[in-house]
Amino acid sequence: MRRTRLHVHLQILYYPSMAFDFKLQCPFCFFLFFLLLLYTTTAQSYSKISLGLSFVAQDDNLVWRASRSGDFAVGFRKIGMDGLLLSIWFDKIPEKTVVWSANRNDPVEKGSIVELTTDGNLVVKDQKGRQIWSPISADTGISYAALLDTGNLVLASQDNTILWQSFENPTDTLLPTQTMKLDTQVIAHYTETNYSSGRYKFMLQRDGNLLLYTTNFPFNDAVAPYWLTQDSIGTGFQVIFNQSGAIYLAAGNGTLLNTVFPALESTPTQDFYTRATVDYDGVLRQYAYPKSTVATSGGRWPKAWTALSFQPSNICKRIC
Repeated sequence: MRRTRLHVHLQILYYPSMAFDFKLQCPFCFFLFFLLLLYTTTAQSYSKISLGLSFVAQDDNLVWRASRSGDFAVGFRKIGMDGLLLSIWFDKIPEKTVVWSANRNDPVEKGSIVELTTDGNLVVKDQKGRQIWSPISADTGISYAALLDTGNLVLASQDNTILWQSFENPTDTLLPTQTMKLDTQVIAHYTETNYSSGRYKFMLQRDGNLLLYTTNFPFNDAVAPYWLTQDSIGTGFQVIFNQSGAIYLAAGNGTLLNTVFPALESTPTQDFYTRATVDYDGVLRQYAYPKSTVATSGGRWPKAWTALSFQPSNICKRIC
């Protein structure tokens, strides 16, 4: 399993010409500056979920933790009449669009629990105490969990090494800064309202080929590709969804091999939420949603998800 580390970046503007006068006129200000630096670093950090914390799904409270920016939340989302999924969703928009779920094929009911156990295991249990889902074993040294501002749920060690992350275990959606490694697959919902694994998958095969497949439903076995980048066999290494909104297949040395979706020049990610989803009809679509009324000025962008690009261009010609 690939391990990475969480970092907090702090940029300080400093003007050397002012340093001497500042030191002479206000020596105590250096102490105040240190306090400001400490506060700023803390304010920019992620919000940790400590060992031993748990959350029970109730009708009036389904949010376990929000990201620092508030753009994303993790908790239980109601699917259908009674089913609940441990999910991550866009929390600042009315639709509360789900981008990841843990127990998509085994929904739970009210009274179920998600817990980061004292021995470092993230588990979902139903109302009877039966374990429904857990990503990894408890002997990996997990110290805390955190929902990052990118929408990535991470489990990390005491030295901030990421031991597990939702970005490496996608369901039907990819987000900016997310990558797909070899053998990673993104599987569509069964229907618009049924979030269980469906009939279509987006997959980066071990041989480097990137494909959209039909599956042998209800199994996940790939049956027939209806979109692919066959020229990447032997060289494809990872799919990158960058902060400009571009999604592309890259080689191990970083060379761009195939562009799935180009950069979003008219919908910059600082002004729009973006995602790429394999929809239940088998089409991979890239969506944008304005973050504020500024982005909707002139009536060009409605306060809704707008499909900007899609693959394949005509799915009926591919699989009908």
